[in-house]
Amino acid sequence: MEIVSNLLNDTIEFYKWSLTIADKRVEKWPLMGSPLPTLTISSLYLLFLWLGPKFMQHREPFQLRKTLIVYNFSMVVLNFFIWKELFLSTRAAGYSYLCQPVNYTDDENEVRVAAALWWYYVSKGVEYLDTVFFILRKKFNQVSFLHVYHHCSMFTLWWIGIKWVAGGQSFFGAHLNAAIHVVMYLYYGLAAFGPKIQKYLWWKKYLTIIQMIQFHVTIGHTAVSLYIDCAFPHWMHWALIGYAITFIILFGNFYYQTYRRQPRREAPSKAAANGMTTAANGAVRVEEKPAVENGRKRKKSRPKHD
Repeated sequence: MEIVSNLLNDTIEFYKWSLTIADKRVEKWPLMGSPLPTLTISSLYLLFLWLGPKFMQHREPFQLRKTLIVYNFSMVVLNFFIWKELFLSTRAAGYSYLCQPVNYTDDENEVRVAAALWWYYVSKGVEYLDTVFFILRKKFNQVSFLHVYHHCSMFTLWWIGIKWVAGGQSFFGAHLNAAIHVVMYLYYGLAAFGPKIQKYLWWKKYLTIIQMIQFHVTIGHTAVSLYIDCAFPHWMHWALIGYAITFIILFGNFYYQTYRRQPRREAPSKAAANGMTTAANGAVRVEEKPAVENGRKRKKSRPKHD
């Protein structure tokens, strides 16, 4: 018990020390005074992941078509705003794409960069609604480990980014990701209109490819910063590389399972074994009819197992 108490005290002392080097410009901004609001929102999100399916278990799924159209196109606007603000403010501040230390001054352009990054952090909290809508529509298969890990970690970790490095090299990943999310939510918004539009959305799988390219570019950009010894916290560089690698693995597995893996084909006799066929999501069954051979019923044989 004493070890736990000492560890807790050391953690508190470390956090108090870290506040002395935090970005003073953002400390009075909404959600930035303490990690508790962010942790509370993330905890409520995880609680909904547990209670939501139980709530919907014996209920009809919500359609939410109009809600999804409004939500997705609102996210297009929000992400485009973030991308535009980062593009204009970093150009005005003369940012370098190779190495850009954080400028903690109250310069107009630097504060604008910090504000755009804060909006990016807020957008990650708004994206929790992706999961809420999946559960309310009973699309439980969409709520995968990758989905939950991506949403929960992004919102939580970006609080750290805004609290200590709201500028400098931080702009690159947010700028790139906001552009990708414009395209992604545009796809989702169009898909929400239904089959008449969905048949033209042939580029769904390329969204995953673009996301994986993004992670490789982020690692390359961060590695260059480390190589030239850029005056940006190195521990954040290494943490970002490790984080991006987890996404490459998870998104790569998702892409393989969804678009590359070939389903196992069963032999014709196996596919129609016992006179039964299956249709996706339909559970269509054909009643078994006893085979007759020379006026006698053929004996049933036990099916072979793989």
